Amino acid sequence: MKSLSTLFIAVALNSTLLAAEKPNILWITSEDHGPEMGCYGDKLARTPNVDALAAKGMIFKKAWSVAPVCAPARTTIISGIYPSSSGGTHMRSMVAMPAGKKMYPEFLREAGYYCTNHSKTDYNLKEPKDLWDESSGKANWKSRAKGQPFFAIFNSTKSHESQIRKRPHTQVTKPADVRIPAYHPDTPEVREDWAQYYDQVSEADADAGKQLKEVEAAGLADDTIVFYYGDHGSGMPRSKRWPSNSGLHVPMVIYFPPKWQHLAPKEYSAGGKSDRMVSFIDLAPTLLSIVGLKPPDWMQGHAFAGPHQTEPQPFLYGERGRMDERMDLVRSVTDGRYVYLRNYYPHVSQAQKVAYQFETPTTRVWNSLFNQKKTSPAQSIFWQVPKASEELYDLESDRDEVHNLAQSPEHRAVLEKLRSALKTHLTEVRDVGFLPELEMHNRSQGSSPYDMARDAAKYPFERIVAAADLASNLNSDAMPELLKLMGDADPAVRFWGTLGLHIRGEAAVKSNQAFLIKSLTDDSASVRIAAAQALGTYGDGDALASSLETLGKLASPEANGVLTSMAALAVIEALGTKAKPLHSILATMNPSGASPDQRYGSYVPRLIQNIVPDATPPKGKGRKAKKNPTAAQ
Repeated sequence: MKSLSTLFIAVALNSTLLAAEKPNILWITSEDHGPEMGCYGDKLARTPNVDALAAKGMIFKKAWSVAPVCAPARTTIISGIYPSSSGGTHMRSMVAMPAGKKMYPEFLREAGYYCTNHSKTDYNLKEPKDLWDESSGKANWKSRAKGQPFFAIFNSTKSHESQIRKRPHTQVTKPADVRIPAYHPDTPEVREDWAQYYDQVSEADADAGKQLKEVEAAGLADDTIVFYYGDHGSGMPRSKRWPSNSGLHVPMVIYFPPKWQHLAPKEYSAGGKSDRMVSFIDLAPTLLSIVGLKPPDWMQGHAFAGPHQTEPQPFLYGERGRMDERMDLVRSVTDGRYVYLRNYYPHVSQAQKVAYQFETPTTRVWNSLFNQKKTSPAQSIFWQVPKASEELYDLESDRDEVHNLAQSPEHRAVLEKLRSALKTHLTEVRDVGFLPELEMHNRSQGSSPYDMARDAAKYPFERIVAAADLASNLNSDAMPELLKLMGDADPAVRFWGTLGLHIRGEAAVKSNQAFLIKSLTDDSASVRIAAAQALGTYGDGDALASSLETLGKLASPEANGVLTSMAALAVIEALGTKAKPLHSILATMNPSGASPDQRYGSYVPRLIQNIVPDATPPKGKGRKAKKNPTAAQ
């Protein structure tokens, strides 16, 4: 018995010794800001703490978040899988983690690390129980066992979108000093928002300084690798939520103490600047590599530090899906100089009315000026419909991404290179975003969207993406092929064929009205809604009446579920006064119904209130949408 106890003690001591040989890792993150920092050359910024970290560490000049909003961005980091691959792209969605895969804290804890998160999670993937040793506003590396290495995240909300419009505010940055990007109108409101943004970034920097000082005061600075990054671009409109460089370019600063510089990126040097392109998809495999673990093959990023670091990658990828109750499908790619965007929903603007975004004064004054036809061409792009199906920007000559080169003969080779890279990427990750959200959940019941997408019978990827390409390319000669798609055996293909008619406008809809009326009886609710949208937007008389009848039947979440209701209500809202016959039904409709997760709870109530501001659900049924707190976006 004594020898057995001795064995247990020896094993415990050995584990402690092994753990002690590993570096501590501190991640300091801040919300909603791009590289507007002194270390990135911004002379207006006041960021002394991160600047000092960069002076002894290294910055990545070309770092991208995968998504331009927090939930899918964090979903990328925690899983090492693109949200478009896991099914976690849509804002505040919730899908199952792929079978047999683990989130990175699970790997770290198995390797002996004490893992804490202070404090935001906000993943679109269902996390396992006890993912963290502690995840709360009190979580801290100080609670670890003696000698145990730690991995700790501290997240600052000081620069969050909600804080750049919070009034009253004591100005430090002068509004007259800020640079107004070409896409924003130069008004007092816009200048004030930008100035306050700089002030809030300074406060986030102060939070970073506090965490760095605590590590230093504990005598752990020489044993702690530090990462600092923002979670996506600034909280200003046309940065946050839009997957161009303005929404995806983030600051990323790393520091490896001398003792651990053998684990640093190959190009690492004190005060250095790396041209290596890195992305949030690379963080999980990099973390595993640093602690000595080989990243699993299913992780879709590439380690840029540690013994398993890879060669630099030629492209970075971005994505946008549903933003709250507003559906969109955009994919983007950069080679570091050029940015290419593919818009699969050209019939909606970049600026779809996300209520939270409209709380920012800049958004409201910008929208008002556009409606008054007082915006310049560059300032109008954000609001225009249709948007171009393809966009190409040269960051060297057009940092604000307002001069679309997609039709430029001189840039044809660049366009084709990036277009090809994006198509290859979509195929490699089996992007599930080409399924309507309802269809994605239906097909992955009992599994996960990731696993479903690898079953060709459930997800004929090539056919569906080809249909999406055809539907959204705006070519006028695509009509015969679109009509064929509408008769396909797969409902997602039929959806794209039907949507393709709507995208092409009134003439296409009216000349093919019979096909669309037939689609109102399709087995798929997504197809019926797409047909109703086309007929409701461009039809009249019996066609309009049939459209409204279909939408009225599908609008109730109680009868059809929240996902179907969201899609139907979005169309009803877009139809405006044409849908007035349905308003009395919506006014007393129960806004509750079956949904994949409670996080969907505010979407249907908000849509109903947008359509019928005085709507009153039946007593005891549902709840009204809450005004979003900081954590909401």
